[in-house]
Amino acid sequence: MFSKILIANRGEIALRIIRACKEMGIKTVAVYSEADAQSIHVQFADEAVCIGPAQSSGSYLNIAAIMSAAEITDVEAIHPGYGFLAENAHFAEICESCNITFIGPLPQHIRMMGDKMAAKETVEKAGIPVIPGSEGLIKDKDEALRIAKRLKYPVIVKAAGGGGGRGMRIAHNDVSLVNSMLTAQAEAEASFGNASVYIEKYLEKPRHIEIQILADTSGQVLHLGERECSIQRRHQKLIEETPSPAMNAALREKIAAAAVAAARSIGYVSAGTIEFLLDASGNFYFMEMNTRIQVEHPVTEMVTGIDLIKEQIRIAAGQSLRIKQDAVAFLGAAIECRINAEDPERNFMPSPGKIETFHLPGGRGVRIDSHAYSGYAIPPYYDSMIAKLIVHGQDREDAILIMQRALEECVIAPIKTTIPFHQRIFANPQFQRGEYSTNFVEQLMSP
Repeated sequence: MFSKILIANRGEIALRIIRACKEMGIKTVAVYSEADAQSIHVQFADEAVCIGPAQSSGSYLNIAAIMSAAEITDVEAIHPGYGFLAENAHFAEICESCNITFIGPLPQHIRMMGDKMAAKETVEKAGIPVIPGSEGLIKDKDEALRIAKRLKYPVIVKAAGGGGGRGMRIAHNDVSLVNSMLTAQAEAEASFGNASVYIEKYLEKPRHIEIQILADTSGQVLHLGERECSIQRRHQKLIEETPSPAMNAALREKIAAAAVAAARSIGYVSAGTIEFLLDASGNFYFMEMNTRIQVEHPVTEMVTGIDLIKEQIRIAAGQSLRIKQDAVAFLGAAIECRINAEDPERNFMPSPGKIETFHLPGGRGVRIDSHAYSGYAIPPYYDSMIAKLIVHGQDREDAILIMQRALEECVIAPIKTTIPFHQRIFANPQFQRGEYSTNFVEQLMSP
C-alpha cells in the first residue's frame, strides 16, 4: 500500500480523498492555488504545496507544477479527483513515466473512452446499444444537414472530447442545427482544446441512468447499482438518487450487465461510470463512460456501504477487490443535492463572496461533503459547488422527507445558493412520484 499520496485537486473532493487516506493510514499532500491558501483541504493535509496563481490554467491544470510538487514531497501516487486533470491521458502518462502511480485507469483507456466517438464504436462492438447518429466526426455544415435529414429532428450536437454538458446543443431544424454546430464547436474548443463534434438523434424526455463499476487488475469487474441523474440544468446535474424510480429488477440487471460488459471489453481497471439514456419504453442506449470518480459517488456509498475512494486506492496499489458481485447489498435509498453558490432567481448566476453564516444539517441519515465554512471566501475562479448534501432513508419516500428536513436546516448566508430551488423540486408532486425526465427542470422553470 502507498505511504503518501498527492491530491491533484481542490475543494470538497480533495478533502474527501484526504479523509479516506487518513482512515487508511496514508500521508497526504495537498496542492493549492494562491486563491485556495485558506481552503480546508490545505489545512487538513499532512503537507501542502502552492502550485500557482488563482487561474486553473496556471495551477490545477499545470502538470509541470503538480509533478514538481510530487517530486519534492516524494509521493508514491497521485489521486486526480474529478475535473481538472482527472481524465487527462497525457497527465496519466507523465505520472507513469515518473514512476508515480496514477490512481485511475490506464492512459489508453482514458483516451479511448474520453473520445466519445471511439467510446461509442468500442461498446457497440461489445453488443451494447448506442444512440443512432453520425458514423464519425462532422466535417462541415453540409454533412451535418445530411445526417440530420437521415436521423430526423430533433438532433443533438456533442463535443467529441470532454463532458460535463459542455459543447452540447439541441437542434430542431436546419437553421438551429447550423447555429448549434458553430456554438458547440466554439464551446468545445474553449473547454477541451478540441472543436470536434458529432451528431446523435435526440431522444425526447429520456432519463439519465448511470452504472457505477469497479474493476481490478485480476480481471474482476462488478457493478454497484445505478444512479438516476435526470434532474439537471443545461446538462449539469443538480440532484442524483439511487435506486432510480424508473428501474425494476429485470431492467436493472440488464443495464448493469451491459455496463460490466463495456468495462470488461477493454480490460478496464479502476472505478468508472457507464452512462445511459433510458427511453419511456425501457430501451437504454450507451451515452458515455467517465473514467474517474463521480461527484455523485456518495449516494452509491450510502446504499452499499462501500467506500469508493478507498477501493480506487486499493486497486491502484494492485490489490484485488475484496467483495464479489453476489455479496453487494443495496440497502434503502439515497439522494444527493449539489449546493451551488448560484442565484436561481437570476438565471443561476454565480454568487461568489464571503460566507458569514454556515449552519449544516445533521441527524439520522444525513451526510455533508463540503470544503466551506463560516468566514470562507468563495473564489470566483472555479466551479460554483460549495457542498453536497446527501441523505439515506429506508426507502425513497423516507429519503425525500429527510432531505426536505435537511434542506430546511441548511443555512448559508449572505451569498445566494441553490437551496431554495432544491426545496422547490422536492415539494413538486411529479418529482415525489418519481415521474420525471431530463427536461424536468426546464419545465419547472418555464412560466
